[in-house]
Parts: sequence; structure tokens; C-alpha cells
Amino acid sequence: MYIGGAQVEGEAVIDRENPSRPNRPAGSVFAASASQANHAVDVAHSAFGRWSRYTPEDRATLLRVCADAIRHQADELGFTLATELGKPLAASIGEARFAALYLDLVADRAPDLHADVEITNRFGTSTVIKRPYGVVSAIVPWNAPLILAMLKIAPALATGNTMVLKPSPLSPLALTAMVGVIADNLPAGVLNVVNGGADVGAALTTHDAIRKVAFTGGLPTARSVMRAAADGVKPVVLELGGNDPAIVVDVANLSDNDVSTLVQATFGTSGQVCIAVKRIYVPHHQVMLFADRFRASARESLVLGDALDPTTTMGPVVTQPHADHITALVEDAAAMGATVSRLGHDGDRAADGYFVEPTLITGATPEMAVVVEEQFGPTVPVLGYDTIDEAVAQANDSDLGLAASVWTDDRDEALAIARRLEVGTTFVNSHNRFGVNPGAPFGGTKLSGFGREYGDVGIEAYLQIHAINTPASRIAEGYPDGKDST
Repeated sequence: MYIGGAQVEGEAVIDRENPSRPNRPAGSVFAASASQANHAVDVAHSAFGRWSRYTPEDRATLLRVCADAIRHQADELGFTLATELGKPLAASIGEARFAALYLDLVADRAPDLHADVEITNRFGTSTVIKRPYGVVSAIVPWNAPLILAMLKIAPALATGNTMVLKPSPLSPLALTAMVGVIADNLPAGVLNVVNGGADVGAALTTHDAIRKVAFTGGLPTARSVMRAAADGVKPVVLELGGNDPAIVVDVANLSDNDVSTLVQATFGTSGQVCIAVKRIYVPHHQVMLFADRFRASARESLVLGDALDPTTTMGPVVTQPHADHITALVEDAAAMGATVSRLGHDGDRAADGYFVEPTLITGATPEMAVVVEEQFGPTVPVLGYDTIDEAVAQANDSDLGLAASVWTDDRDEALAIARRLEVGTTFVNSHNRFGVNPGAPFGGTKLSGFGREYGDVGIEAYLQIHAINTPASRIAEGYPDGKDST
């Protein structure tokens, strides 16, 4: 753990196995007690006064140094992430580099967003100033820990907040190391990391000095976070799961690159991504054509194997219970009459690794669990539709509303369909990481959460607004020139 700029030990240890080869440990971290988590918050609170007085430009300069340090360590961080998560090595290194890039982007943009704003109208003149909250706690999931943490670290620190962060016990190693890289280049206590379970998470939502909570993860934990934060009336940003639909308007207009993008957007990180394609809607008369093209592309590009093997393009899933859950969804669909196609081919696979073969499910129906649930794994159902109205209705028939995509050569048609989708982000002819724009806000609707990350909105989420109002009558008396009659 890192508390107050120093490495800290704990009484307990979290061991992390290698999901590619479970008999080879990936590493371990110390687990914090609740009292250590509370101490970390106290340290961050003590550091806040000094850090918040830095100018936005000075904070940005230091954060750019941190970004360079992450880039320098990207290969090592990526190796660690691949080992503990099973994410292919190239993608893991790419995640570390993207985290550094996003930190740079926020450092460049935050000073402008921190500037005062003058509002003058017939009621008077108001000066709107923006200031940080104080200590922010961040609770991060296991599936993309470096970038999902950076979506909170970068804007919070750039706007003058301090932070205590808790990684998931399923992928604590690379993120703890990345936080250490950042903390080594900042004043002590500005950024802290404590590992642990539910008791640590509770401390990071109930401590009196916590002023805001940022959480990415599952719905049950999100509800617990909201309940815990409610007593202190702490604002919460929640980015939760998604059951993301892709609507294909005309298969004949899909290029080979489009189909390849759909495959990669579905099976990247073994499908364990909140914005991965989870359901595909295709015109009824084109389902078989689409399935043939999708299978051919997947079989060419998907190599299932050890995350550290450079030929691997899809690694294992995170745990054996998760593998069992995904397999059960596929078997349930087959038992209900769907056709399951195995995709890709085997690379270097250990017999005891948590590998789940990628699959395409045709003949799926809306009531199947693999359609209703966010499967969060390497399988995807294809469903037919007769009209766009029907496709939109099926796409919206979910309690989740994180992201979606529309695939058509007609941009006006894409925008018209997108406006009808009940999600926070719609991608056009792209999906997942292939369509993310760091300059645009990202977040969910319905049970996929609220609040936004990325874009100016994602930075301003960590600033409080203070309006200083001078009535027009006092301006007429010369108050702005120091001639206050009182």
C-alpha cells in the first residue's frame, strides 16, 4: 500500500493467482485494516490544504511528469497486469500507455476549466469560482484497472482534490504499482492506495473527511456504496455494467474491417468489458450471412492462450467461478434451441487455466438468460428483427443502459436511430475501445449508473461551484470600485 508517500505493510496479505496458469502465483499485496484505511483518509485530508493551493498550471506540470513516469514503466506495468488478469500482454501494455495519455489530456485541459467565469445581466454581476471537494475516494474494478482508475485519479488531482483509492482484490498488483509511480512524483499524501475488501470500501465511503466517492463496478456493490454515502450526503459517481446492443442495419454494407471491429469489440479482454458488444441485432433475412462473416473473421483473429504469449489475442477469464457462469449461460441457450458456434483456435493453453472458448449464438430469443443478462464473457447472441422500430425496442428492453452501436453507411440514419436508444453512449460503425472519444462524456442511464467520466464534464465533476453575486443596485453604487456605502 502507499499512504502518505510511503510503502505501508498490513497484517494480512492478498494473494493473486495467474488465471492463465493458476499454479503460478501472480503476486501479492498487503491488505489494509479499516483503521489503516481511515488513516489514509486522514493523511489525504492533511495533504489537501497544500495541494489545493497549487495553481492549476503547477498541478498540471506535476501530473505531466507522472504521465511520463507511467510511460517509462508501461512495459513492466503491462506485464504485471497480463499476469494477474489474463489480459493479453500487448493490450495490457496499451492500457498502461492509454492511462498515461489520458493523464496528459486532463493536465492540458483542467486549468481552463478551473478558471473563474463572469456572468453579467440585468440582475447584476456574478463571479463563478470553482474549487475542489477535498478528499475523494475511488473504488475500482478488476477488468481494466489502470484506465478505470485513471479516469478518477486524473481529474480529481488536476482540480486540486486528494485521493484514497482501493483496487479490486482480483487485480491489485499493477494498479498499486501505478499509483506508487504517481505518488512518488507528487507531494506526500496527495494520492494513496489501500488494498482490501468490503471493510476497507466501507471506510472509504463513511469517513467524515471523504467529500466525494467515485465507483466503477457491479450493481450490488454500487447499492452498498450509495447507502453508505447517504448518511454523509456525499455525492457519488457510478459507472456500472452494461448489456450493450449493436444494431446492424444492412449486413451487405459491412466492410471486412467493420466485421473485424465487431469481433474485437465483443471479445477484447475475453468480453470482460462493460462496453463490450453483448447483443447483436441483424435483419432476419441476413442473420445467416452475418453469422458466416462473423465466424470467418473470428476464426482468423482469435487465438485463445496464455496472456504472456505474443501470439495470444484472447486470454482466460478472471476466475473459475466466472468461467463456470459464462459456460452455464451458453449451455442454457443451447438447451433452449439456440445454435452455438465455437470460434477462434487454441494457442498456448494450460489445462488448468480459466479459459472459455469464444462463441457465437444464433437462433437466440429475447427471453434467454444470455440475452437478458450482462454475460461479461466471450460469447454473444445474434437476434433477428424485421423493422428498425423492432430493433430499437429490443435494444432498449433492458434495465441497463451504458452503451450501444449502430452500423450503417447512412450517418443521418445512424443519428436518428441513436437518438432513440436508452444509453449514455452510442457508437457509429464502431464499438468499445474502437469508438471511445476521451473528449466526449461517458456514462450510463438506468441501472448502468449516473455521472460522467471523460470529456470536460468528467473533469468538472470534481469541482464544486461557488457563485459570488453582486446585485445590479450595488454595482450602480460603485461597489466594484471599492465605494461600498456601508
